[in-house]
Amino acid sequence: MTGILRVPRSRGALSGALLVLLGIWGGLIPFVGPYFHYAYTPNSAWTYTTGRLWLTVLPAIGTLVGGLMLLASALRPVAILGAWLAVLSGAWFITGSALAALWTSGGPAQGTPAGGTLARTVEQIGFFTGLGAVVLFLAAVALGRLSVIAVKDVRVAREEPVPAVVDRDVASETAQTAQV
Repeated sequence: MTGILRVPRSRGALSGALLVLLGIWGGLIPFVGPYFHYAYTPNSAWTYTTGRLWLTVLPAIGTLVGGLMLLASALRPVAILGAWLAVLSGAWFITGSALAALWTSGGPAQGTPAGGTLARTVEQIGFFTGLGAVVLFLAAVALGRLSVIAVKDVRVAREEPVPAVVDRDVASETAQTAQV
């Protein structure tokens, strides 16, 4: 039964790689976006605010770590944990800016979009809701693939040799009886 806990690394590889890229995007875009006139206030590059920490950097780290766990793990529970971490991070990207009003006063925690009407829409989608929806989708796909134990997984688990614990006394007794 322990062989079923193993999962081929290819099972979550594509989702994991895309989640890593989206995590990098989500963490860096608030800081490098002002170079391209794609920003929330304060629209100066590499400016730290607590709103950026809570609403973009932390969920980006969660997405990145979840993607890396999906990429690197050959154990089903660890890969599932990574997928759940990415699911929660995607959900936070989507809902965090709306929930930030509960702990902030005097304006939105994420700032205000710096561009015109079309740019504001694209910024909202690229920074929060669209990014979160894509992260959530990819993590849910990985979670679905990992939660199913395929027939192939069971066959591989049955064929996998169980590592034997060798006791020196038992091994020497077996060798002595084989000589007799």
